[in-house]
Amino acid sequence: MTGKIGQVEVGKKRTLLRSKSTHGTSIVVDGKEIVITGGLVKTARLAEEWYQDVEDPELIVEAIKKSKVKVDIFTFWQRLPETEPKYKYYMELESIAALPIKDFNCWWKDQINTKTRNLVRKAGRMGLVVKRADFDQEFIRGMKDIFNETPIRQDKPFWHYGKDAETIEREFSRYLFREELFGAYYNGELIGFIFLAHAEKYALLGQIISKIGHREMAPNNALIAKAVEVCSNREIPYLVYALWMAGSLGDFKRHNGFERFDLPRYYVPLTLKGQTILKLRLHHGLVGVIPDRLKHHIIHFRRKWYLIKASLDTSRK
Repeated sequence: MTGKIGQVEVGKKRTLLRSKSTHGTSIVVDGKEIVITGGLVKTARLAEEWYQDVEDPELIVEAIKKSKVKVDIFTFWQRLPETEPKYKYYMELESIAALPIKDFNCWWKDQINTKTRNLVRKAGRMGLVVKRADFDQEFIRGMKDIFNETPIRQDKPFWHYGKDAETIEREFSRYLFREELFGAYYNGELIGFIFLAHAEKYALLGQIISKIGHREMAPNNALIAKAVEVCSNREIPYLVYALWMAGSLGDFKRHNGFERFDLPRYYVPLTLKGQTILKLRLHHGLVGVIPDRLKHHIIHFRRKWYLIKASLDTSRK
């Protein structure tokens, strides 16, 4: 993080106030960065909530209030495997995709279906090799080729499309202290990779992606198999793949053995505005009040628009 620093004393805990950090405005409480986001309604949460727990929410609430940073709502959740609510704040369930791991054979025989097993076997027969990789210049060039293969992924503009090697190196080197890299190689070419992050209680798929042009080789399935093997060998009880969702990505997660886990997420109002927003159930913004049926229509329209736009952009080149 960068930015101006001021100090706020909270009991025996020291809080540092930072402006213009990499996340925007943030404070540090008991060694944990709390980021503040939002326009009309300011919401605070742990910057590293996938990797850190909130052991004392009242300490954080008190620190936010004493920091004089404008915050309307503080939100936090319980990380896997703690699925039973521990606090009395207003709570909603947030669903993540996680794969319980006993051992590799259990996953192979009982947690995936025949189609998925055949896809992993097919990758091996076609000559795909999945192995641990180093974050060196050759790997970064391979990442760049994968990122720049297409501007549209999962029916929306791809976040990493158009990035040069220097940008990729800067952005993806920040968390290597807790990540391992595994690449999927075909004839020596990197066609897919995963960043497997260790979060104490589980392993987290920080990034998994492969070339669409080699989809027939099922590199993503082979990469998942490698991640399960690594977790099994190290007795890591869960492999987490972000949020639970519908659509093709949701189907992919289910077919590879991932299950839905509902985690308690708490919302603590810190201002009158925050209290009102929670009472009106507007803390998720306009998206939160749109009916699910209408959301599906919006997503379908958005998908068609992005595909048309991508086609027009290609034809102009």
